[in-house]
Amino acid sequence: MSERAQPFHCPYCGDENLWPHEGEDRSWECRSCLRAFTVKMLGMIRPVGQQ
Repeated sequence: MSERAQPFHCPYCGDENLWPHEGEDRSWECRSCLRAFTVKMLGMIRPVGQQ
């Protein structure tokens, strides 16, 4: 995985008009709904039912 993985859709409006946002690291801006957001991987989780 690259250092900066790109989201494919805005989490707010679902549009694909996304651009890197100047400011925080790993932040994106949607030019359709004019919102800025960050994407951060928290880690891997176990499937339900496995210990």
